[in-house]
Amino acid sequence: MDYFRPRKQPEILDPLDKDFLKRKPPAASQSPQQVPQQGDLAPSSIFEEGDSQKKPAKGSRPDQPRVSPRDPTVLAAALDPNPEARQRWQRNQIIRNVRNRGQLTKAQRLARTERESLSKSPFYTTSVKKLMPLARQIAGKPIEEAIVQMRFSKKKVARDVKKHLEFARDKAIVERGMGLGAATAEYNRAAGIDESDGAAEDDASQGDHRPGMVVEDKKGKRRFVSDTSSIYVDEAWVGRGSYGRDYDHRAKGMTYLLRPPETSITVRLKEEVTRIRLMDEREQKRQRKRVWLPLPDRPVTAQRQYCLW
Repeated sequence: MDYFRPRKQPEILDPLDKDFLKRKPPAASQSPQQVPQQGDLAPSSIFEEGDSQKKPAKGSRPDQPRVSPRDPTVLAAALDPNPEARQRWQRNQIIRNVRNRGQLTKAQRLARTERESLSKSPFYTTSVKKLMPLARQIAGKPIEEAIVQMRFSKKKVARDVKKHLEFARDKAIVERGMGLGAATAEYNRAAGIDESDGAAEDDASQGDHRPGMVVEDKKGKRRFVSDTSSIYVDEAWVGRGSYGRDYDHRAKGMTYLLRPPETSITVRLKEEVTRIRLMDEREQKRQRKRVWLPLPDRPVTAQRQYCLW
């Protein structure tokens, strides 16, 4: 039977033998490598439709462009989802302009000539009662002075308010171009650009820059402003958020449920040009106000010495 047939012993290779390299089997690295082929989806795959455009082979030019041209009808579904409502809105805007004879309202005129930036902070774990004094403290101050006030404040939430003021300042400079009047004027002087030239851009795009002057705020406080395009905090208010959830572990395995409040702060930043305009409007209102005169002295008539009842 084959069970008792002796098996062939493997040949032992001696590395000292001179014919060792000749009888050594070829290494696997010397075998020819097979080039991998790109696979494809099965005909019954649900992704066959989306992968209909196959990549061209290397060194070959595709007959058609891989990116299909945009279809306006498809884009209109996202850009103009309700064309009838858009047409009605455009019609109402034209009617409004005709009624106003093309004149802009005061709010529209100020929106074109003055800049402002509104920034709302995330919710902080504090109460309205604790955050409101900080909002009153920074309202009306220049942005740099408000940041210094929050830096040296003893309140715990003042650090978060300071970070938000820095973020609001950077956002106003980048998005609205606020506070760049002095830098723009210095660049124009270095470049030799005449600001009074008609080819230069308007003040709204370049930044209104005037020499320093004393400005009075709405509370009657006066301060010297060196750059009229600098940023100040016009308004600051707080908003109440939802209540969180926390636990207070007590003795004897008792746990109290805590509901810490959440509050946010919102700041509106404007340029000193706006405060100058408001100061001029208040002064003009004072000048238009009539001086109160007391009643003239007249003789008392129709008086009797007896009552008429």
